[in-house]
Amino acid sequence: MTPTFYCIQFGMDHPVQDAAPTADEDRKTAVIALGGNALVQKGVKFASFEAQRRVVEETARQIAALMEQGWRLAITHGNGPQVGNLLLMSRVAHEAQREIPEIPLDAANAHTQGSLGYLIAQAIGNALRANGNHKQVASLVTQVVVDRADPAFRNPTKFVGPAYEIETANALSIRMGWRMKEDRGRGWRRVVASPKPLEIVELPVIKKLIAADVSVVTVGGGGIPVIKEGDKLKGVAAVIDKDRASSLLATDLGVKLLAILTPVEHVFADFGKPTQRALRELKVGETRRMLAEGQFPQGSMGPKIEAAIRFLSNGGSQVLITDPANLIKGIKGEAGTRLVS
Repeated sequence: MTPTFYCIQFGMDHPVQDAAPTADEDRKTAVIALGGNALVQKGVKFASFEAQRRVVEETARQIAALMEQGWRLAITHGNGPQVGNLLLMSRVAHEAQREIPEIPLDAANAHTQGSLGYLIAQAIGNALRANGNHKQVASLVTQVVVDRADPAFRNPTKFVGPAYEIETANALSIRMGWRMKEDRGRGWRRVVASPKPLEIVELPVIKKLIAADVSVVTVGGGGIPVIKEGDKLKGVAAVIDKDRASSLLATDLGVKLLAILTPVEHVFADFGKPTQRALRELKVGETRRMLAEGQFPQGSMGPKIEAAIRFLSNGGSQVLITDPANLIKGIKGEAGTRLVS
Protein backbone atom coordinates (compact mmCIF):
# COMPACT_ATOMS: atom_id res chain seq x y z
CA MET A 1 0.00 0.00 0.00
CA THR A 2 1.37 3.39 -0.96
CA PRO A 3 2.21 5.80 1.91
CA THR A 4 0.66 9.24 2.11
CA PHE A 5 2.78 12.24 1.14
CA TYR A 6 2.63 15.42 3.20
CA CYS A 7 3.83 18.82 2.03
CA ILE A 8 4.97 21.05 4.82
CA GLN A 9 5.71 24.32 3.19
CA PHE A 10 7.93 24.54 4.81
CA GLY A 11 3.09 21.81 2.93
CA MET A 12 1.20 18.91 0.93
CA ASP A 13 -0.80 15.44 0.36
CA HIS A 14 -2.43 13.38 -2.40
CA PRO A 15 -1.08 9.85 -3.04
CA VAL A 16 1.76 9.88 -5.58
CA GLN A 17 1.32 6.38 -6.94
CA ASP A 18 4.14 6.35 -9.48
CA ALA A 19 6.92 7.64 -7.25
CA ALA A 20 6.31 6.54 -3.66
CA PRO A 21 8.05 3.55 -2.11
CA THR A 22 5.96 0.43 -1.58
CA ALA A 23 7.15 -0.41 1.95
CA ASP A 24 6.88 1.22 5.35
CA GLU A 25 3.38 2.64 5.03
CA ASP A 26 3.74 4.88 8.06
CA ARG A 27 6.64 6.87 6.61
CA LYS A 28 5.88 10.61 6.41
CA THR A 29 6.75 13.04 3.64
CA ALA A 30 6.54 16.83 3.95
CA VAL A 31 7.30 19.99 1.99
CA ILE A 32 8.80 22.75 4.12
CA ALA A 33 8.72 26.39 2.93
CA LEU A 34 11.10 28.97 4.40
CA GLY A 35 10.39 32.65 3.83
CA GLY A 36 13.19 34.75 2.34
CA ASN A 37 13.01 37.10 5.31
CA ALA A 38 13.32 34.09 7.64
CA LEU A 39 16.78 33.46 6.16
CA VAL A 40 18.23 36.76 7.34
CA GLN A 41 18.57 38.28 10.80
CA LYS A 42 15.76 40.69 11.63
CA GLY A 43 16.68 44.35 11.16
CA VAL A 44 19.73 43.63 8.95
CA LYS A 45 19.47 45.30 5.53
CA PHE A 46 22.45 43.63 3.82
CA ALA A 47 23.25 40.30 5.49
CA SER A 48 26.57 38.63 4.72
CA PHE A 49 26.61 35.04 3.53
CA GLU A 50 28.04 33.94 6.87
CA ALA A 51 25.29 35.79 8.74
CA GLN A 52 22.69 34.00 6.62
CA ARG A 53 24.44 30.72 7.35
CA ARG A 54 24.05 31.24 11.10
CA VAL A 55 20.32 31.91 10.74
CA VAL A 56 19.84 28.89 8.46
CA GLU A 57 21.71 26.60 10.85
CA GLU A 58 19.11 27.25 13.56
CA THR A 59 16.28 26.18 11.26
CA ALA A 60 18.33 23.28 9.87
CA ARG A 61 18.41 21.68 13.30
CA GLN A 62 14.61 21.63 13.37
CA ILE A 63 14.46 20.12 9.89
CA ALA A 64 17.11 17.52 10.73
CA ALA A 65 15.13 16.54 13.84
CA LEU A 66 12.07 15.92 11.64
CA MET A 67 14.12 13.77 9.27
CA GLU A 68 15.41 11.78 12.22
CA GLN A 69 11.77 11.15 13.19
CA GLY A 70 11.19 9.53 9.78
CA TRP A 71 10.02 12.48 7.70
CA ARG A 72 11.08 12.77 4.07
CA LEU A 73 11.12 16.42 3.10
CA ALA A 74 10.89 18.72 0.12
CA ILE A 75 12.10 22.11 1.33
CA THR A 76 11.19 25.33 -0.46
CA HIS A 77 12.40 28.84 0.34
CA GLY A 78 11.89 32.50 -0.53
CA ASN A 79 14.55 34.79 -1.98
CA GLY A 80 13.03 38.29 -2.03
CA PRO A 81 15.72 40.05 0.03
CA GLN A 82 18.55 38.09 -1.59
CA VAL A 83 17.51 38.54 -5.23
CA GLY A 84 16.90 42.24 -4.68
CA ASN A 85 20.33 42.71 -3.14
CA LEU A 86 21.97 40.81 -6.01
CA LEU A 87 20.21 43.00 -8.58
CA LEU A 88 21.33 46.12 -6.72
CA MET A 89 24.95 44.94 -6.64
CA SER A 90 24.78 44.07 -10.33
CA ARG A 91 23.41 47.51 -11.23
CA VAL A 92 25.99 49.37 -9.12
CA ALA A 93 28.82 47.34 -10.70
CA HIS A 94 27.46 48.06 -14.18
CA GLU A 95 27.22 51.79 -13.49
CA ALA A 96 30.78 51.84 -12.15
CA GLN A 97 32.16 49.89 -15.11
CA ARG A 98 29.90 49.73 -18.14
CA GLU A 99 31.54 46.66 -19.66
CA ILE A 100 30.27 44.62 -16.69
CA PRO A 101 26.88 43.29 -17.86
CA GLU A 102 23.88 43.44 -15.55
CA ILE A 103 22.38 40.18 -14.31
CA PRO A 104 18.85 39.68 -15.71
CA LEU A 105 16.09 38.94 -13.21
CA ASP A 106 15.57 35.30 -14.22
CA ALA A 107 19.31 34.64 -13.85
CA ALA A 108 19.30 36.41 -10.46
CA ASN A 109 16.59 33.95 -9.42
CA ALA A 110 18.83 31.09 -10.50
CA HIS A 111 21.87 32.56 -8.70
CA THR A 112 20.07 32.94 -5.38
CA GLN A 113 18.23 29.63 -5.75
CA GLY A 114 21.59 27.91 -6.15
CA SER A 115 23.39 29.71 -3.32
CA LEU A 116 20.54 29.41 -0.83
CA GLY A 117 19.86 25.80 -1.83
CA TYR A 118 23.51 25.01 -1.20
CA LEU A 119 23.39 26.78 2.15
CA ILE A 120 20.21 25.04 3.33
CA ALA A 121 21.20 21.56 2.13
CA GLN A 122 24.65 21.83 3.69
CA ALA A 123 23.29 23.08 7.02
CA ILE A 124 20.74 20.24 7.22
CA GLY A 125 23.39 17.68 6.27
CA ASN A 126 25.75 19.00 8.94
CA ALA A 127 22.99 18.88 11.57
CA LEU A 128 22.18 15.28 10.63
CA ARG A 129 25.80 14.14 10.73
CA ALA A 130 26.31 15.84 14.09
CA ASN A 131 23.77 13.33 15.43
CA GLY A 132 25.29 10.39 13.58
CA ASN A 133 22.58 10.34 10.91
CA HIS A 134 23.54 9.94 7.25
CA LYS A 135 20.26 10.66 5.46
CA GLN A 136 20.81 12.50 2.19
CA VAL A 137 19.75 16.01 1.20
CA ALA A 138 20.02 17.37 -2.37
CA SER A 139 19.46 20.85 -3.81
CA LEU A 140 17.65 21.09 -7.17
CA VAL A 141 17.58 24.23 -9.32
CA THR A 142 13.92 24.39 -10.39
CA GLN A 143 12.04 26.15 -13.20
CA VAL A 144 8.35 27.07 -12.97
CA VAL A 145 6.20 27.86 -16.01
CA VAL A 146 4.17 31.09 -16.03
CA ASP A 147 1.92 32.78 -18.61
CA ARG A 148 3.50 35.70 -20.50
CA ALA A 149 0.03 37.28 -20.64
CA ASP A 150 -0.38 37.19 -16.86
CA PRO A 151 -1.65 40.63 -15.71
CA ALA A 152 1.03 40.61 -13.01
CA PHE A 153 3.54 41.78 -15.62
CA ARG A 154 1.54 45.03 -15.90
CA ASN A 155 1.10 45.47 -12.14
CA PRO A 156 4.27 44.51 -10.20
CA THR A 157 3.60 43.65 -6.56
CA LYS A 158 6.43 41.37 -5.39
CA PHE A 159 8.84 43.07 -2.96
CA VAL A 160 12.54 42.40 -3.53
CA GLY A 161 15.66 43.77 -1.85
CA PRO A 162 16.04 46.09 1.15
CA ALA A 163 13.68 48.79 2.42
CA TYR A 164 14.47 52.50 2.10
CA GLU A 165 13.22 55.83 3.40
CA ILE A 166 10.90 57.51 0.91
CA GLU A 167 13.50 60.06 -0.23
CA THR A 168 16.02 57.33 -1.09
CA ALA A 169 13.31 55.25 -2.73
CA ASN A 170 12.33 58.17 -4.97
CA ALA A 171 15.95 58.74 -5.95
CA LEU A 172 16.42 55.06 -6.79
CA SER A 173 13.21 55.04 -8.79
CA ILE A 174 14.52 57.91 -10.94
CA ARG A 175 18.09 56.65 -11.18
CA MET A 176 17.40 52.94 -11.70
CA GLY A 177 13.98 53.03 -13.32
CA TRP A 178 12.63 50.83 -10.55
CA ARG A 179 9.01 50.73 -9.40
CA MET A 180 8.81 51.29 -5.64
CA LYS A 181 5.96 50.63 -3.20
CA GLU A 182 5.56 50.91 0.54
CA ASP A 183 6.06 47.67 2.44
CA ARG A 184 3.99 48.34 5.55
CA GLY A 185 6.09 48.54 8.68
CA ARG A 186 9.38 48.34 6.80
CA GLY A 187 9.70 51.22 4.35
CA TRP A 188 9.77 51.55 0.58
CA ARG A 189 11.00 48.62 -1.53
CA ARG A 190 11.38 47.71 -5.16
CA VAL A 191 8.54 45.65 -6.67
CA VAL A 192 8.67 43.28 -9.65
CA ALA A 193 6.12 41.15 -11.46
CA SER A 194 4.87 38.07 -9.62
CA PRO A 195 2.92 35.90 -12.08
CA LYS A 196 0.91 32.83 -11.08
CA PRO A 197 2.89 29.55 -11.13
CA LEU A 198 1.37 27.05 -13.54
CA GLU A 199 3.71 24.07 -13.81
CA ILE A 200 6.84 22.86 -12.03
CA VAL A 201 9.19 21.70 -14.77
CA GLU A 202 11.32 19.40 -12.59
CA LEU A 203 8.36 17.82 -10.73
CA PRO A 204 9.14 14.26 -11.96
CA VAL A 205 12.71 14.59 -10.63
CA ILE A 206 11.44 15.86 -7.26
CA LYS A 207 9.16 12.82 -6.98
CA LYS A 208 11.99 10.43 -7.80
CA LEU A 209 14.32 11.97 -5.24
CA ILE A 210 11.73 11.79 -2.47
CA ALA A 211 10.84 8.21 -3.44
CA ALA A 212 14.55 7.35 -3.15
CA ASP A 213 14.52 8.70 0.44
CA VAL A 214 16.47 11.82 -0.56
CA SER A 215 15.10 15.03 0.93
CA VAL A 216 15.30 17.85 -1.60
CA VAL A 217 15.59 21.64 -1.51
CA THR A 218 13.48 22.77 -4.47
CA VAL A 219 11.29 25.53 -5.97
CA GLY A 220 13.63 28.05 -4.35
CA GLY A 221 12.39 31.60 -4.55
CA GLY A 222 9.18 30.28 -6.09
CA GLY A 223 11.21 28.77 -8.93
CA ILE A 224 12.90 30.39 -11.91
CA PRO A 225 10.02 31.85 -13.96
CA VAL A 226 9.95 30.59 -17.55
CA ILE A 227 7.48 30.74 -20.42
CA LYS A 228 6.86 28.16 -23.13
CA GLU A 229 7.73 29.05 -26.71
CA GLY A 230 6.72 25.97 -28.66
CA ASP A 231 8.75 23.12 -27.17
CA LYS A 232 11.33 25.49 -25.68
CA LEU A 233 11.50 27.28 -22.34
CA LYS A 234 12.63 30.89 -21.92
CA GLY A 235 13.26 32.85 -18.71
CA VAL A 236 11.25 36.01 -17.99
CA ALA A 237 11.75 39.00 -15.69
CA ALA A 238 9.70 38.13 -12.61
CA VAL A 239 9.85 36.61 -9.13
CA ILE A 240 7.21 33.99 -8.33
CA ASP A 241 5.71 34.11 -4.85
CA LYS A 242 7.19 31.15 -2.99
CA ASP A 243 3.98 30.50 -1.04
CA ARG A 244 1.99 30.16 -4.26
CA ALA A 245 4.64 27.88 -5.75
CA SER A 246 4.79 25.78 -2.57
CA SER A 247 1.00 25.45 -2.60
CA LEU A 248 1.21 24.23 -6.21
CA LEU A 249 3.98 21.79 -5.28
CA ALA A 250 1.92 20.48 -2.38
CA THR A 251 -1.09 19.92 -4.62
CA ASP A 252 1.01 18.27 -7.34
CA LEU A 253 2.66 15.92 -4.85
CA GLY A 254 -0.74 15.15 -3.34
CA VAL A 255 -0.08 15.85 0.34
CA LYS A 256 -2.59 16.97 2.96
CA LEU A 257 -0.50 19.23 5.21
CA LEU A 258 1.09 22.53 4.19
CA ALA A 259 3.33 24.27 6.75
CA ILE A 260 4.50 27.81 5.98
CA LEU A 261 7.35 29.22 8.09
CA THR A 262 7.38 32.95 8.81
CA PRO A 263 9.17 35.28 11.27
CA VAL A 264 6.18 35.11 13.69
CA GLU A 265 4.74 32.20 15.68
CA HIS A 266 1.10 32.95 14.87
CA VAL A 267 -1.15 34.63 12.38
CA PHE A 268 -2.73 37.67 14.07
CA ALA A 269 -6.04 39.45 13.75
CA ASP A 270 -5.83 43.26 13.98
CA PHE A 271 -2.06 43.06 13.64
CA GLY A 272 -0.28 46.09 15.12
CA LYS A 273 -3.41 47.40 16.84
CA PRO A 274 -4.31 47.43 20.55
CA THR A 275 -6.86 44.70 19.74
CA GLN A 276 -4.21 42.42 18.19
CA ARG A 277 -4.78 38.74 19.01
CA ALA A 278 -3.13 35.49 18.00
CA LEU A 279 -5.23 33.09 15.95
CA ARG A 280 -4.88 29.41 16.86
CA GLU A 281 -7.22 27.83 14.31
CA LEU A 282 -9.17 29.11 11.33
CA LYS A 283 -11.77 27.51 9.07
CA VAL A 284 -11.58 28.26 5.35
CA GLY A 285 -14.79 30.30 5.30
CA GLU A 286 -13.68 32.48 8.20
CA THR A 287 -10.25 32.91 6.62
CA ARG A 288 -11.79 34.08 3.33
CA ARG A 289 -13.90 36.63 5.19
CA MET A 290 -10.96 38.03 7.13
CA LEU A 291 -8.87 38.23 3.96
CA ALA A 292 -11.64 40.18 2.22
CA GLU A 293 -11.79 42.55 5.22
CA GLY A 294 -8.10 43.38 4.79
CA GLN A 295 -6.87 41.55 7.89
CA PHE A 296 -3.99 40.00 5.94
CA PRO A 297 -2.25 42.66 3.82
CA GLN A 298 -0.36 41.96 0.61
CA GLY A 299 3.39 41.97 1.03
CA SER A 300 3.21 40.22 4.40
CA MET A 301 0.64 37.63 5.52
CA GLY A 302 -1.73 38.05 2.56
CA PRO A 303 0.07 35.77 0.04
CA LYS A 304 0.48 33.08 2.70
CA ILE A 305 -3.22 33.11 3.53
CA GLU A 306 -4.14 33.07 -0.18
CA ALA A 307 -1.81 30.13 -0.76
CA ALA A 308 -3.32 28.32 2.22
CA ILE A 309 -6.88 28.82 0.94
CA ARG A 310 -5.87 27.64 -2.54
CA PHE A 311 -4.21 24.53 -1.15
CA LEU A 312 -7.17 23.63 1.07
CA SER A 313 -9.56 24.23 -1.82
CA ASN A 314 -7.55 21.79 -3.94
CA GLY A 315 -7.88 18.89 -1.52
CA GLY A 316 -5.43 19.70 1.26
CA SER A 317 -6.53 19.08 4.84
CA GLN A 318 -4.44 21.42 7.00
CA VAL A 319 -2.06 24.36 6.76
CA LEU A 320 0.36 25.25 9.54
CA ILE A 321 1.75 28.79 9.73
CA THR A 322 4.42 29.41 12.38
CA ASP A 323 8.04 30.45 12.88
CA PRO A 324 11.02 28.10 12.34
CA ALA A 325 11.68 27.65 16.06
CA ASN A 326 8.18 26.23 16.55
CA LEU A 327 8.07 23.94 13.52
CA ILE A 328 8.09 20.66 15.45
CA LYS A 329 5.72 21.97 18.14
CA GLY A 330 3.44 23.23 15.39
CA ILE A 331 3.27 19.83 13.74
CA LYS A 332 2.28 18.40 17.12
CA GLY A 333 -0.45 21.04 17.43
CA GLU A 334 1.29 22.85 20.30
CA ALA A 335 2.16 26.10 18.50
CA GLY A 336 1.39 28.20 15.44
CA THR A 337 -1.83 28.80 13.53
CA ARG A 338 -3.72 25.98 11.83
CA LEU A 339 -6.03 26.52 8.88
CA VAL A 340 -8.40 23.65 8.20
CA SER A 341 -10.87 22.75 5.48
